[in-house]
Amino acid sequence: MTTGGTVGNMKGVLLILAIVVVIGLIVAVTQRGAETRRRTQLDDARADAQRWYERLGGQLMNLSSGEPAARQALADASERYNAAGGQLQIANSVRQFELARESALEGLTYVRAARLAMGLDPGPDLPPLGAAHNTGQLTREREVTVQGHSYKAGPRPGTDTPYYYPGGRVQGRPVPAGWYSTPVWRTALGAGAGLIGGMLIFDALFSPEFGDFAGTDFADGDFAAGDPSGGDFGGGDLGGGDFGGGDFGGGDF
Repeated sequence: MTTGGTVGNMKGVLLILAIVVVIGLIVAVTQRGAETRRRTQLDDARADAQRWYERLGGQLMNLSSGEPAARQALADASERYNAAGGQLQIANSVRQFELARESALEGLTYVRAARLAMGLDPGPDLPPLGAAHNTGQLTREREVTVQGHSYKAGPRPGTDTPYYYPGGRVQGRPVPAGWYSTPVWRTALGAGAGLIGGMLIFDALFSPEFGDFAGTDFADGDFAAGDPSGGDFGGGDLGGGDFGGGDFGGGDF
């Protein structure tokens, strides 16, 4: 009985050890697989960001212009190239490489704008910018006067609209892609209006309640590929909501 019990106990111990070893192997294989997938994702994100960064650098090396709008767009593209390079140097996660990729793509968007201003073929389409999602694009000229200063915006470059913007959000407000007389999306404006003045300019340029725009302007095609009907532009954030007497009228601003 004693010998048989001992043998049985040993078998039980060996079985437990075998189970522990199998579980350990499964955990190790799972962890190794997860690490491999993580490393693959990281390498893919790095390669993708690097590809767009190098493409931007190549474009900048081959382009120059004395035309004001094209020169300004190329200067903005150069700034995004430097930003993407800095991001790539310190990136160690997929998200950080994605941010570097976005900077490079934004730079290439400025390059396309510069090529158009120079009368050149803009080249192949680019992947959409995440920051420009659902912000739309100007399809006709607009001009307003805010605090004694005239501001213009439109779909094409000109002597009065040399600043290109690829579309995005400023303080949560959607600003469509297009050409502007002043870089109103920057917190420090050349006209000295500052952030509050800049937001007032957005209000005047894009709200149907201001300037010479009827309430149906947004539905009639001032913007393309945005959310003009009751969303970001038509009566939502810009039309009487955040801009029209809400955040501006004694609220956030």
